[in-house]
Amino acid sequence: MKVALITGAGGLIGSEAAAFFSEKFDLVVGVDNDMRRYFFGEAASTDWNRQRLQADYANYRHHAADIRDVPALTAIFREYGTDIALVVHTAAQPSHDWAAREPFTDFSINATGTLNLLEMTRQHCPEAVFIFTSTNKVYGDNPNLLPLVELETRWEIDPRHAYFENGIDEQMSIDHTTHSVFGASKVAADVLVQEYGRYFGLQTAVFRGGCLTGPRHAGAQLHGFLSYLMKCAITGQPYTVFGYKGKQVRDNIHAHDLVNMFWHFYQAPRPGGQVYNAGGGRFANCSMQEAIALCETIVGKPMNHTYSGQNRVGDHIWYVSDVGHFQRHYPGWQPQYDLVSTLTQIFNELRLRQAV
Repeated sequence: MKVALITGAGGLIGSEAAAFFSEKFDLVVGVDNDMRRYFFGEAASTDWNRQRLQADYANYRHHAADIRDVPALTAIFREYGTDIALVVHTAAQPSHDWAAREPFTDFSINATGTLNLLEMTRQHCPEAVFIFTSTNKVYGDNPNLLPLVELETRWEIDPRHAYFENGIDEQMSIDHTTHSVFGASKVAADVLVQEYGRYFGLQTAVFRGGCLTGPRHAGAQLHGFLSYLMKCAITGQPYTVFGYKGKQVRDNIHAHDLVNMFWHFYQAPRPGGQVYNAGGGRFANCSMQEAIALCETIVGKPMNHTYSGQNRVGDHIWYVSDVGHFQRHYPGWQPQYDLVSTLTQIFNELRLRQAV
């Protein structure tokens, strides 16, 4: 039997991975204890998504375990053993602001939880491919040192700079920068995943995501940029833009496009703890101002938004991922979902959920 084990299975990327790999593996094992409810409140609970997976996919099996609980993880990994061919680790505490409230909780989930899963893989299924969803926040605010130009609706990098054509590549330093507590815990996890590939020889890969998005996102104020923005656009709930004149730029990658990257790596894994930037790149990026305008167009009414001159600590002014390194390794992968199609999907899903 061939098993895919997915942590954070109720979340955006985890649930997309569970659905995707249910068609390619004999069994998909999900691990998720709905910590998102604890982080962001009842409205951010992913329990509805867990129920959907169990109802829609007969070969999906759920474990409500905490990735900090080594005995619980040990029992799961022992049960499936070397049948586990793929581990997709998406479970995390994902918010800058929340991490500063409870640093111990943030680090224990993001860093120690990742170490636990790496050790479980090494001990019980060392031939499995191990994929980790990291973040562009491992670069801290180093992107803010780039030469930026202010345009009418966005900040943009100087056209003469090497990053202008394709975005920021994996050679950017992760040192000597402000990460936020969240960014630091993800750095620890990121480097651990690399090291288990380099030192222990596991088949590991790090995917440093830009803004990850899609219709299954349980967006909240502190996490889930496009999902929460669209939720506010639909409901009229107030939305606050923090700093940089609302011209800060993010690239956005649809969950399906990211999981498809995982699939390409799984089919032909490369050794040595590979690291890939994974975002919308030049294909799908927008400023806050531009995102608000898109939401207003799709919803058909103005948003209730205000502006605060205080930016979030460590926030990026301009970040666009260069995915060329991955595409050179896996030229068969191409992104499918642009911003309009992604936001339209989110709009339709949110209206459906509200109707239910």
